[in-house]
Amino acid sequence: MHALKFDHLVVAAATLEAGEDYVIDALGLTGVQPQRGGKHAAMGTHNSLLGLWGGAYLEIIAIDPDAPAPARPRWFGLDDPAVQARIARGPHLSHWVARVERPRQLVRWQAQYPQRLAPVLPMRRGDFQWHIGVPADGALPQWQGAGQGVVPTLIQWDTSVHPAASLPDSDCALKTLRGFHPQADTVREQLRWLGAESLLSLEATLVEPSLVAEIETPNGLRTLR
Repeated sequence: MHALKFDHLVVAAATLEAGEDYVIDALGLTGVQPQRGGKHAAMGTHNSLLGLWGGAYLEIIAIDPDAPAPARPRWFGLDDPAVQARIARGPHLSHWVARVERPRQLVRWQAQYPQRLAPVLPMRRGDFQWHIGVPADGALPQWQGAGQGVVPTLIQWDTSVHPAASLPDSDCALKTLRGFHPQADTVREQLRWLGAESLLSLEATLVEPSLVAEIETPNGLRTLR
C-alpha cells in the first residue's frame, strides 16, 4: 500500500468572513490572513486559503450565498442538518484531506474498491483541476459507519502547480493532527488500509468525533479545533 500525503485542513464556517476571523484569532496571526480562493460552481461553495509549511494549506469553506443550489448534495456534509447545527455554533476544524500522488490513479483505485472509497468527481476552480472523492449524499467519508470528519477525503491534483505554491508564506506549519472518535479501532483500520495512519494521531473518545490541529506559528504553538 502506497502511503498518502497530507494535503489540507478544512474549517467549516457559516461565512468566509467568520471562518477567516476564527483562524486569524486562533492562530494569533498578524500581518498575514487567509487569501480568497474562488468558487466551486458544482458544489455551490467558495473558500479562503492559508498556506502552511511543506506544501500544505488550510481551507476555510462555506456555502456561497450568491450561488444557485447545486444539483446534488454539497460536499463535506454541508447540507446535513447536524453539520449545519454545528456550524451555527461557530467555525470549526471539521475535516482533513489526504493526497494521492501519481503514478497511482485515484479514479482507478476507487473503481477497484467502490465499497471502501467514495465516488470520484472531476473538479475545477480557476486554473486548478483535481479529482476528489465525494459520497453521493455529500456526507463526510465513513467506513462501517465510522468517520464523521476523522476519515480523510482523498484528492488527486491534475495540475502541475499545487494551490499551496501560490499562497503567501504564513510562517505556520502543522505540527500534529489529532483525531478523536468513539469507534477508534474501526477508523484506524480504514486509515491503515488507506495508507494514512501515520498522518493522524488517533484516540478513542466517549463524546462526538472531532479533530485538533496543533500548528506552529510565529507566536508559538497554537491549537485549532
